[in-house]
Amino acid sequence: MFQHPNGRHHEIRGHRLWVEQDGVGGDPVVLLAGLGPAGSHVVFHPHFDALAADHRVIYVDLHGRGRSDRPADLGEITFAGDVADVAALLTELGPAHLYGFSYGGLIAQAIALDHPHLVTTLTLANTLHSPEMWQLNHANINRELATQLPETWERIQALRRSGLRSTDEPVRAEFAAAAPLIRFYDPANAALLASEPGARNEALYPLFCGDDVDFVIGGQVPVIPDFRPRLTEIAVPLMVLAGRYDRALYPALQLDFQRFAPRARFEMLERSGSFGHVEEPGTVLGLLRDFWRSV
Repeated sequence: MFQHPNGRHHEIRGHRLWVEQDGVGGDPVVLLAGLGPAGSHVVFHPHFDALAADHRVIYVDLHGRGRSDRPADLGEITFAGDVADVAALLTELGPAHLYGFSYGGLIAQAIALDHPHLVTTLTLANTLHSPEMWQLNHANINRELATQLPETWERIQALRRSGLRSTDEPVRAEFAAAAPLIRFYDPANAALLASEPGARNEALYPLFCGDDVDFVIGGQVPVIPDFRPRLTEIAVPLMVLAGRYDRALYPALQLDFQRFAPRARFEMLERSGSFGHVEEPGTVLGLLRDFWRSV
């Protein structure tokens, strides 16, 4: 169980974004969520509660997600629009430490590159740098399923032979049931991932990612920039957090951040999968505080 901090809607670029703030002192920290591009800020509750003791923690729901406004046409939601929304919100709130998790890390990279005056520091957590990495993430998930859960994989293959796509409910349910093994160091920790009605926009996911995304990325994903060539341009202090047991955005992929941003601080979470802030919250908050003090 968790309790939402106080929140309100902010009028941003013609629609309202839901923003919650916790803590009364210290530097502001803006958390940008993932769970693909369809999740809300709920993925961060209650794991960042302790950070509010010495920072102003700001939770954001992107347009069409969580408690923010939803357009009648979900096709209006684009990566470029998400970046513009967050930049406009930061212009209103003031510069902040950015913590970009999963899809939120892509937005955070774009903000740090194109609006550096709005960013105090940048932390990229269990995230990705390009459409290519998004595709490789799914390819590795499928390899893990085929080798570790062959019964599940055969059911998925049978459903696909019947003509279903990966976002059709029967196939999606098979992937979801396998997620604890693929996404967590300890599969039991999947129960610690918070949710609530409306926390994930299920209708947006196939539109944004393509209806067969677990095999071939589509929708908005292929037009997201490849940030690797520009990572050396990030002028603000940068830290990257990766999970040793992340079988989706796996460590070999995460090391690209070291190769393309050699000045970045790189931390491997040794008892985490895709959700470091869920499986090792104390370690993550300790690393964040140390990073911010050091800069």
